Amino acid sequence: MIRQISVFVENQPGSMMNVTSVLTEAGVNIRAISTFDTPEFGIMRLVVDDPVSAKKSLTEKGFVTRVSDVIGVELKDEQGNLNQMLKILADGKINIDYIYSFVIREGKAPVMVFHTDDFEQAEKVLEAADVKIMEEKEL
Repeated sequence: MIRQISVFVENQPGSMMNVTSVLTEAGVNIRAISTFDTPEFGIMRLVVDDPVSAKKSLTEKGFVTRVSDVIGVELKDEQGNLNQMLKILADGKINIDYIYSFVIREGKAPVMVFHTDDFEQAEKVLEAADVKIMEEKEL
């Protein structure tokens, strides 16, 4: 399981930089980022090397944050592997709320990060299919 921090920001120039500045000052390294926006606000979803320090630093600076669990799955960088993983989850009746990917480990396979409302079942069907589930320390 991986902990992800979500940060709610106004949709205006410099908002994301304000978040990354706080994290930089706190010595927190961003491993992955995904954003979602509306005309008024945005949500930055971050995988960082220290979610506890990230949340503390951002909250102290007035940002609204939330830490949530997500699943990280290592996939070989080959055509059809994402589809295969999604089929495993669909066959297990697992709904995916959102998904994004990142590659940070030199020479290593990409990691797909996703959120679901049934982590236990998702991990169960993935493990049964021999899909590599990542832990925070492996990032």
